[in-house]
Amino acid sequence: MDQLTTLLNRFSLHAGVFYTGNICGIHDFQQDSVRGHLHLIRRGPVLVMGVRPGSFTITEPALLFLPRPDTHRLIADERSGADVVCGTVQFGGGSSNPITASLPSVVMVELRRLPGVEALLGLMFDEAFAEQDGRQAVLDRLCEVLMIQLLRYCIAQHLTRGGALAGLADARLAKALNAMHLKPEQAWRLEDMAALAGMSRARFAVHFHQVTGETPADYLASWRVLLAQGLLQRGLALKHVAGEVGYGSPSALTRAFQRKLGCAPGEWLKGTQAQ
Repeated sequence: MDQLTTLLNRFSLHAGVFYTGNICGIHDFQQDSVRGHLHLIRRGPVLVMGVRPGSFTITEPALLFLPRPDTHRLIADERSGADVVCGTVQFGGGSSNPITASLPSVVMVELRRLPGVEALLGLMFDEAFAEQDGRQAVLDRLCEVLMIQLLRYCIAQHLTRGGALAGLADARLAKALNAMHLKPEQAWRLEDMAALAGMSRARFAVHFHQVTGETPADYLASWRVLLAQGLLQRGLALKHVAGEVGYGSPSALTRAFQRKLGCAPGEWLKGTQAQ
């Protein structure tokens, strides 16, 4: 199984297209602490405000993704308008998931740099105006495919800012990360990780921190806690979750939660249920 698939299996991708077609004038979007916002500009120009200092204009077909969107605005010409697809993107784990955490606050890619995207866009716009049964479901699934293409591009072009995706973009670290992702319950030692990467223990530790921004031990603990959060939300008992993610006892997992999140698992779970 490839590394990105492993991440997507653990932190499922859900997209929701809420507009496909022509926009004219000013369109405002509110801050969203849970979901990313995706704006696909098939025909512009579109003036973008609120995602960078100042403003900028998209003049050729492009994909704009905001993993952690603040309030922002798209402005199209009042007469000719712009052809766009607007959607939300959410990964399992909410705002703390390792996929969006690895991305910069703004990702913008010209569509010509994404192989096969024109065929995908053709399907999206055809579906948008066909008014057939299941239209929304098809649009959402096509948006998810588009998002996966974007993640592939970010990894290949090293557009990440540390974390899991930056590690997966590194050929040596990717082998160790994929193994940890697949088997979080294993008692990983530094020498085990280094051997998978084909590096010495010392060189691996330094390189890992340089690329991901964390020590191998901290990364593994963060990964285990993220997985534990998902399992707890599914209703599994703490003692079962602890074993699933590599902790020998509920108390060991509780200590990891307190170090990473500042609270015990039960307290964290109550907080998410109250939201």
